[in-house]
Amino acid sequence: MDYKPLNPSKVYLITGAAGFIGYYLSKKLLEQGCKVIGIDNVNDYYDVNLKYTRLEKLASFDNFTFIKGDLADKSFVTEIFEEYKPHIVVNLAAQAGVRYSIENPDVYIQSNIVGFHHILEACRNYPVDHLVYASSSSVYGANKKVPFEETDFVDHPVSLYASTKKSNELMAHTYSHLYKIPATGLRFFTVYGPMGRPDMAYFGFADKHFAGEPIKIFNNGDFENDLYRDFTYIDDIVIGIERLLSNPTEGDVPHKVFNIGNNNPEKLMDFIHTLESCLSNATGAKIEFNKVFEPIKPGDVPATYASTDQLQKAVGFKPKTSISEGLQKFADWYVEYYRVGHDTIIEVSTKS
Repeated sequence: MDYKPLNPSKVYLITGAAGFIGYYLSKKLLEQGCKVIGIDNVNDYYDVNLKYTRLEKLASFDNFTFIKGDLADKSFVTEIFEEYKPHIVVNLAAQAGVRYSIENPDVYIQSNIVGFHHILEACRNYPVDHLVYASSSSVYGANKKVPFEETDFVDHPVSLYASTKKSNELMAHTYSHLYKIPATGLRFFTVYGPMGRPDMAYFGFADKHFAGEPIKIFNNGDFENDLYRDFTYIDDIVIGIERLLSNPTEGDVPHKVFNIGNNNPEKLMDFIHTLESCLSNATGAKIEFNKVFEPIKPGDVPATYASTDQLQKAVGFKPKTSISEGLQKFADWYVEYYRVGHDTIIEVSTKS
């Protein structure tokens, strides 16, 4: 596949560096000798100790600089670009979560809309080689046509979170059109793995179980018409991003959007049973969740399923980690990190 590799002489700015994907991407770049400037506001949407653990690991690299700050502060963003003059910007900072956007809409507008606007303005005033930014599979809403393709109609989001991500794509397209900023949006599909986000279902299931609480499954207990999710392991996601960094889209409007998923959706219940098995392996004890079935939540969609043809064509990206392999790595990390089996109480960190 003909694509340009990473250039260690470039300066990489990664927002959301204390986050799940931001941490793994920063680590990957640092290991290859790249200079990485990490930004994060380290908010308390989920356990900040996990965020600081990630940052401590990144701080062991001499070529890593961390700056705590909020993208909603325009002067802060401007000062970062003025001082460090990044060549490649990866905007992963965002208020995440579909259900949380129903409870706390204001923070989504500030972080996902206002913050992203400040990044775009900075890229306009301090030209960059490439802006890569996080979109989401949630932009597909309740589309029934599968697999989801980048050319599909995405004007009917079913959550505010999805609306902000669709807005990001529109904003980036406009700035690319007006100011020729090379920009690439990535529609992520349910990313999971060790050191992941505690607000994600798989992590929350483990938390709930070890806290002695039942897990809630929002599929009405309908196993015939179960929810499907295109779970994508973190290492696969990072490889896809890494390959894109030095390969911006060219043309009159240098903007493109890619799906970045596993192209292999799993039934939610199959995923849960695999997680039980992997936690059993990690603990040496039989793990079976106490399950409570409830109606699907507002903003949730029945299925996510990515077509990854475009990304594979562009940079040869094809995820390869199976659910059993990826969940076992998560389970092993979880049991070690939270010292499961060492009389340690697991604090449930998931927002309900």
